[in-house]
This record gives sequence, structure tokens and C-alpha cells, in this order.
Amino acid sequence: MSRGVVLNVEETIGVGAPHIPQQRGERVLDAAVRYAEDRHWDVIPGTWLEAVEGRERCSCGEYECPAPGAHPSRPDWASQATGSASTARRMWTKQPRASILLPTGRTFDALEVSESAGFLALARMERMEIQLGPVTCTPFRRMLFFVLPGGSLKVADHARRLGWSPATLDLVAHGEGGYVVAPPSRIGNRGRVQWARQPTPANRWLPDAEELVSALAYACGRGTAPASCR
Repeated sequence: MSRGVVLNVEETIGVGAPHIPQQRGERVLDAAVRYAEDRHWDVIPGTWLEAVEGRERCSCGEYECPAPGAHPSRPDWASQATGSASTARRMWTKQPRASILLPTGRTFDALEVSESAGFLALARMERMEIQLGPVTCTPFRRMLFFVLPGGSLKVADHARRLGWSPATLDLVAHGEGGYVVAPPSRIGNRGRVQWARQPTPANRWLPDAEELVSALAYACGRGTAPASCR
């Protein structure tokens, strides 16, 4: 995303989150292989969408699944994750509709905020010339910022040092034992997960979580006075 686009996003933040441009189509299989091969990220196939009685439903079989087609398909999912491109190709060849899950706490953690807060924070971080890693947008109007592994453990303490009460911030840290859903996975009829900032050679080196907390906390708490430290 160019600097000009991000600044325009902040100008329009008051009238709703901006539209994410349509991205070049890519098969889920190809994306999973690329994440393992190019980024050395562990990947694991999640659930997928199935046509049942004229409706698309999650392969897990739960009628009211909260994330249809985009969650682990087995309880031991973490141990099944692979960083091998050939294994990833074999997994998705077997089930090409499976979503792509990326375990957190290994090669990266992720900081999650609302879409409106995320775009506001992106604009601030661009002006501050903070080097960012990849950033995703989900159909639930959430954004996830990739940071160095272990960063999730620092978020609450750093927010307190900045004068924010973590309990008042819609800022979720995903670390060891968690996962994020990767593009171009589709979540039910809501749409696909997309990149707000795609993985490129320029953002291979991830920032530390502490570098992003100030801008993210400000964006989450805009309109709310900072709370006293706990």
C-alpha cells in the first residue's frame, strides 16, 4: 500500500473503513505452498465450505459455526502444521478447498484490532516511518499486524506504560497456541481474508510488537482518555 493511499485512508476514516481493492486471484493451494516456501511459515489446512441442502456450510458439521470454513479441523492441528512446501502441496491437493491457517508464536505473532482502528494506525505508522510486516484484513472487519514471535506477551505491559488500560482497548494479541487465517481463505458468505500489506522481500523482517503498540493503542482508544496505569 502506497504512502498516498494510507494518508487518504485516514482522511476518510470518519465515514467508515475504506474499500480493500480486489486482489489478484490465487488458488489456496498455491498460496499455502508459497507461504511455506517463500516465508518459511508453518501452514495447516483448516475446515472448508460444503454445499448442504442448497447452502454452504462448514465441513465441521456445526450448523451455527462462527467461522465457517476457517478454523482447525482437528484437535491436534498444531502438531500437524508444516513448514515444508512439498508437504503443504500434498495436504491441499488432498483437500483443495481447505482454508489456510498460520500458527502464531512460531515465526510471528499477530496483533488484532478493528478495521477502522487498523487503518488509522497504518496512517500514523506510515508518517512515523515505522517498518511494518504483513497485515491482513478479515471479512469480520478486523485487521491483524504480523510482529516478531513473543511480541504478544509484551503488549499489555507496554500499553500500561503508555497510560492505557489494556482492558479498555480492543487490541487482541495472538501468540503461542493460536493461529490466524491467511489469504485467500474464505469465511462463510462473508468473503475472503485479504492482504492490506502483502508479504514482500521488503517486509520479511518483522517489527517488534512494542514498535506498533503506541499507534495501535491510540487508534483503538481514540475518543477515550488514557486510563491510569494498573
